[in-house]
Amino acid sequence: MRNLAPTSVFDHYLNISRLLAGQLDFHSVIRAVAVEISHVIPHDHLDVCIILVDEQFHTAYESGLETDWGRRFPAPVSNSPIRTLLWGETDYLLTDDAWSDPQFHFQGAFSHPIFHQSLHSRLHVPLKVQGHVIGALSCSSHQTGFYTMQDIESARVIADLLAPHFFAIRAADQAKRSAIVEAEARAREEGLRLGALKLTEALETERQRIGMDLHDQILADLTRLSRRLERLARQPDVTGEALEPLFRGLQHSMHDLRQIIEEAKPSVLQLFGFAQAVENHLERSIQESGATLTWNLKDETSGAIDSLDQSVSIALFRITQEAINNAIRHAQASSIAVQLKAAEGAVTIDVIDDGLGLGNARRTSGGGLENMRTRARLISARFMIRPATASGGTIVSVSLPAKTRSAGGSAA
Repeated sequence: MRNLAPTSVFDHYLNISRLLAGQLDFHSVIRAVAVEISHVIPHDHLDVCIILVDEQFHTAYESGLETDWGRRFPAPVSNSPIRTLLWGETDYLLTDDAWSDPQFHFQGAFSHPIFHQSLHSRLHVPLKVQGHVIGALSCSSHQTGFYTMQDIESARVIADLLAPHFFAIRAADQAKRSAIVEAEARAREEGLRLGALKLTEALETERQRIGMDLHDQILADLTRLSRRLERLARQPDVTGEALEPLFRGLQHSMHDLRQIIEEAKPSVLQLFGFAQAVENHLERSIQESGATLTWNLKDETSGAIDSLDQSVSIALFRITQEAINNAIRHAQASSIAVQLKAAEGAVTIDVIDDGLGLGNARRTSGGGLENMRTRARLISARFMIRPATASGGTIVSVSLPAKTRSAGGSAA
């Protein structure tokens, strides 16, 4: 072994093992062990290439001469001059002169550093972990005919020492990259969610402004106009028959405007709290539908919903409104139950009906269901719709986890 005594070679192997301890990245490992490797296998260029986890690309880490193999990062395995070794098709590569050896030169091969750095003699052995090739150890010399099979055997021992350490570093790097990608994805998602939540808050503010404008201006004007028509109707030269359609149309318009105002500005929610707003909506919706329905509201939250950020409580109220509307309009239910619960900091709202169920009822349009889901996502709540019983009925459930409550809807 290059005229070294076996005990001396063994000492170098031990030194390589010792130098690996505490090295946490590929570059530092190569720098730490290059000199010891040179005592066993003299070289002008040393590199270790590592196959990435996807097995389509690899990276190279060099000692001594710097080449484009180390600068091109990462590179396709299919373009590597030693691809047959990395693919496990051969157990080693040994050449007296890589300049003229066809196994290093093929269509698309990235082999110009061989010529640029005058690398003639070359040897390559795989880095294996549990029989799987994770990379390769390569030594090159400016001289031709420099390496022998004895050097291949020495290189295999060194590769066996390096492989487990490189495998651990690769796994740690992959975990770090995955954590970074996940953190970036979460940050993007959180940014989008916060942006959407701010937009929702702005929309709610605008809805309230519109509601107040409608109440203070348009509805007041229509009311005055309606009273003038009433006075005109009492005059003898104006027939009630002529004014009746106009008067009736104004009454309908005012009724519709009051509904728009109520939808745009949930004043009952703001003035009297969540449970009272839901109760008010139940009574009004059932009355206006003309359906014969019984309902009950069970509030076990002790006011927990009213302590939430206003944008969160409004989103929960809109989801509850939509669920109640669907039960009344489409489910052909005879009863509706709304349950408000708070346990261990989490808030849950269940809207339960005994109607036809998910498979048979003419349920909400895709837009209505998606609106509920979207509102739930924007406040980091869990939304679920499921059968109430085996024979029918539906439960619409929205749950706000405890971890998001204290953040007022701004937590992920």
